[in-house]
Amino acid sequence: MDISLLLDHSEFFKGISSAGKAALAAICVPKIVAKREMLFFEGDAGEAVFICASGNIQVYKSGPNGKESVIKIIGPGEIFAEVILFEQNLYPASAMALKKSLVYVIQRRQFSVLLNDERFRNDFICMLMKKQRYLANKIHDLASYDVEERFIRFLDEHYGRRQEYRILIPKKDIASAIGTTSETFSRLMARMTKDGILSMNKDKIAMKVRFWEGKE
Repeated sequence: MDISLLLDHSEFFKGISSAGKAALAAICVPKIVAKREMLFFEGDAGEAVFICASGNIQVYKSGPNGKESVIKIIGPGEIFAEVILFEQNLYPASAMALKKSLVYVIQRRQFSVLLNDERFRNDFICMLMKKQRYLANKIHDLASYDVEERFIRFLDEHYGRRQEYRILIPKKDIASAIGTTSETFSRLMARMTKDGILSMNKDKIAMKVRFWEGKE
């Protein structure tokens, strides 16, 4: 997708002025990322910020025992790695493409020039606050909802409320994104299938008719 169209249609960049979006588009460089290709590792020097145009990027942290904790699965129209603009010059997490993806790369030094403009800076900070609320809500979800509810909320957030889904993200990555293990997620899918809540055929998931009615 053309970067100007992407910025215009992205909910994340809704608060940025037309002039600000044009200035941002001018410094974006497209990059195709292969499935499972790393964009950066936790601890690498933070040289660039990224915008996802197509595909999905998994942002995660690794614990002392090597276990990965997914922070977010980035979708089209979202910016990521922007923390290096303000807090530190090292990436605090790793980023990997879950499937072939197109991202736009913005060099840190060029983005910093845009932040010198007061209006752009204020608009951008407002966008970061939206992202902060997302992370706070995710922590709340992990503490408040069981695995099935977290999976349903994952579908709603990333694909919308449909009767059928085609999911190309590996099951282990979905499990990590909703804060559970691959084994527990497989048991959940088997139980929901047995209970008639959904049916599965390879990468397709079909929800029972009128499943979403009455859900918040």
